[in-house]
Amino acid sequence: MAKASKIVPRWRRWLVLGLRLTGVAALLGIIALVVTVYVTESQLPSFDELKSSPNGQMIRVLADDGTPIVSLGPSYGEWLPYAQIPQVMKDAMVAVEDRRFRDHPGVDPIGIARSFQVRITSGHWRQGGSTITQQLARNIFLSSTKKFGRKAREMVLALALERKFSKDQVLELYLNKVYFGGGAYGIDAASRKFFGHGASTLSLGEAAIIAGLVKAPSNYSPTADAQAAVNRAGVVIGLMKETGKISAAEAASVDPRTVKLAPEPNQNSVRYFTDWALPQLENLIDEPTRPLEVWTTIDIRMQKAADAAIAAYAPRNAQGALISLDRDGAVRAMVGGKDYVTSNYNRGVTALRQPGSSFKLFVYLAALEAGHRPSDRIVDEPITINGWSPRNSSGRNAGEMDIRTAFAYSVNTVAAKIGQEVGFSTVADMARRFGISTPISTVPSMVLGSNDVHLIDMTRAFASVSNKGVAVTPYGITKVTSMGETIYNHEVDRSHVLVAPYVAAEMTDLLQTAVATGTGKAAQIGRPVAGKTGTTSSNKDGWFLGFSSGLTTGVWMGRDDAKSIPGLQGGTLPARAFAAFMKIATAGRPVETFDTQVTLPEWQLDNESDFGQPDNGLFVDPDGNPIPPDQIAPDAPIGGGDAGMPPQSEDDQPQTAPDATDDPARRPDERLDRKWIDRMTGSPGADPNRPKRVVPNGSAPADRPREVQQARPTQ
Repeated sequence: MAKASKIVPRWRRWLVLGLRLTGVAALLGIIALVVTVYVTESQLPSFDELKSSPNGQMIRVLADDGTPIVSLGPSYGEWLPYAQIPQVMKDAMVAVEDRRFRDHPGVDPIGIARSFQVRITSGHWRQGGSTITQQLARNIFLSSTKKFGRKAREMVLALALERKFSKDQVLELYLNKVYFGGGAYGIDAASRKFFGHGASTLSLGEAAIIAGLVKAPSNYSPTADAQAAVNRAGVVIGLMKETGKISAAEAASVDPRTVKLAPEPNQNSVRYFTDWALPQLENLIDEPTRPLEVWTTIDIRMQKAADAAIAAYAPRNAQGALISLDRDGAVRAMVGGKDYVTSNYNRGVTALRQPGSSFKLFVYLAALEAGHRPSDRIVDEPITINGWSPRNSSGRNAGEMDIRTAFAYSVNTVAAKIGQEVGFSTVADMARRFGISTPISTVPSMVLGSNDVHLIDMTRAFASVSNKGVAVTPYGITKVTSMGETIYNHEVDRSHVLVAPYVAAEMTDLLQTAVATGTGKAAQIGRPVAGKTGTTSSNKDGWFLGFSSGLTTGVWMGRDDAKSIPGLQGGTLPARAFAAFMKIATAGRPVETFDTQVTLPEWQLDNESDFGQPDNGLFVDPDGNPIPPDQIAPDAPIGGGDAGMPPQSEDDQPQTAPDATDDPARRPDERLDRKWIDRMTGSPGADPNRPKRVVPNGSAPADRPREVQQARPTQ
């Protein structure tokens, strides 16, 4: 009788089938991998092609005269053949990045397994499994995106690279192309950046520092964190000893802390400008790979003068910003803070601060466009608008005066009255028309500068007044070239008229009076200047904005935390910084007169005025602090104090009228004004025999200041 056949369990049959299918799939996968690697190998560039191909876009930024001011993007040193690379550099890199480099075919299964083990035990990816060849493939051909598909392509490329090139060639490519931080690609560029010499003479300590940078260039870069770089170099030396590349004695003899680092080049304030200008390239050109030369508007001489002015006059523990525009909008100087290295926050284009009385520019522009003239009469008197009652710093009201006088001495009640008359929405529309890009509230206190603004926007507005009412748009890039080809040229738009020329001329009339005799005296530079001060409540912000000889400059000073700065007023330190800068910036430019001549406000001309004592803010010490009236000497420095505001808003503190006495010790302001006007106009000044102004309670004025010498439409 035949023996019964043995029955195989079903699970075993499924297991065998599964193993067979897995084997077939694995075989097919290996075949596919081999084919893919061979195809990839055939498509790889040659060794010479890989040596010459850059890894990114290089940008050289040039000043207006072609002088290089900064280089951005990757930098490449001299290509070192394998034989010229110091052995300590090769050993250090292999020890820290891929100790089995000589034993694997481009992908290291043992390293991958070790990486997974660490992941399982620690719960985090603390150790990568990428070989030097994989890193080279990623550096040259792929992005750093951590996705499975990218990792698979990286492995294929690594296998293909090792089939096409020798180990020495792979390591040569890697050491000459890998990124080491600070824009440096390759060991020679890194050595020159961090140590000041080429890589052919690297010491063991220097090689350890460079090798340690690959893992995290930004974290371990000597220029970013010297201590982190030194600590990482110590790890590299330990690994070199562990792998037998150096002896214990050699390891003990090296102290990375003693490695001398090359001094980091000073990051002067021009970086504020390049940080603002270069992002605009994305909208100007479409060239992501070729090296670029970007020609900018920056004037090196003016930029240095701007640096010096902010450094000299910005209060201690406070910041300062300065922006200067040429008549076509070209940014000639931009300082966003005292020190770019300490703080790269650009207070000139990013910070939002209240402008104080400098915002009155838009109030008076709206009034002039509505038909007012600088000589029109208006009464300085208490006023309440929707429950808001602005006050003057003197606590008094002067009665009837002309608009020129009200503007020159920054009389708050008059500005409020004019704002109410023309309409607060009209003032807001005027500000937007002149380039204020921030939201503007139309509450009554807005006429005294209670809305936040950017310094660059305010400077642009004043530049448009200087440009006879034609819009000025700030720009920083004049042209872009690439490999000898011009791919962008800036064109200035001069077609956008904001206000009629006569309105701009009359506004200039008011602005030059403010500098000649009013709150902006400290901004005088020996040639015609027009401008306006601004100070916010509790002296938190000081502004001065003005123009001369086709150049418009805005200055802001204050603390980033908006705390009070004793003695800070727009007419003191900011105006002095403006003057210090403009004296240098306008040197060599022809002296330009305005369409209107300087006309003194009434309080300067009327020896019998009854407007009270001068405000203490008119006289300040070198630190911008007010000097008590009884301590003022005949030659006391004069700065246009303009701080102090009602609690409801932030505004300037206008100066009250000069004292009625003719005592020269009490009236240095008038004596200086007369000399300045004589020098600027070539005339003997105001006629001493001219009729006196009627006192505030009189009927009509007996005298009118000189008007704009320009036709204007009939009202």
